[in-house]
Amino acid sequence: MSNAKVAISIVTYNSKHIFDVLNNLKTEFGVDQNYRFVIFDNNSNEDYKQQLREYMDFAEITFFHENNGFGFGHNYNLLQANEKYFLVFNPDIVLKKDDLQKMIDKMDQDPSIGLLVPQVLNSDGSVQHLMRDRVSVFDYALRFIPFQFVKKMFHKRLASYELRDIPNDRDVDIRIGSGCFMLLRGQDFKEVGGFDDRYFMYFEDYDLCLELKKRNRRIVFTPFSQVVHYYERGAHKNSRLFKIFMQSMYKYFNKWGWRLF
Repeated sequence: MSNAKVAISIVTYNSKHIFDVLNNLKTEFGVDQNYRFVIFDNNSNEDYKQQLREYMDFAEITFFHENNGFGFGHNYNLLQANEKYFLVFNPDIVLKKDDLQKMIDKMDQDPSIGLLVPQVLNSDGSVQHLMRDRVSVFDYALRFIPFQFVKKMFHKRLASYELRDIPNDRDVDIRIGSGCFMLLRGQDFKEVGGFDDRYFMYFEDYDLCLELKKRNRRIVFTPFSQVVHYYERGAHKNSRLFKIFMQSMYKYFNKWGWRLF
């Protein structure tokens, strides 16, 4: 049984930035026993797995025999964990320990918060707008449409959808946070059964937020902690990932109700 306070879960699949990420985590956290790092590898290639094995002195690593997706991997890491807090952590995130500690302190002080997300930045310091106020078919069509004049016509709608005007001087309750970095109470994650692993990839973070909302748990954004996210926007560039994205969107709307606008 772990004596750590936080289980930090990372799911990998030939992840481009993971070794830089792990080197940063080793530097930031060292041998601090308050944190337990658990990695689930979704059957990456052999060279990648061999390099990942070099970090087994720092993290507990599971090498799975097939790729069952993002949610499946995090559930494997966390549903049997006993830490007070779970951190869902993408393999392309750069984190400073102090930023995480501020988030933990905030959740310690306010038990009504079920899930806390930080401000997410690009490597150049600009803000990534990954939180959502709503999810509709029309908004997703606007995001993927290649015509800039159409985006300009609906600029205000896109801005509200992406919460571009969210205050950066106070904590704010939101509807949906990004799964690239989510701090949760372990008991809440277990109560909802973790991620719905019917989503191979995409929308499982939205789904989790709505499951927590159903149980009156608050989803909160704090601008006082920041992480850097090497965001690839894979579904915009890769036809296979776009297909997975569309399949997950269909599952999401079938579960939560179709909203066209």
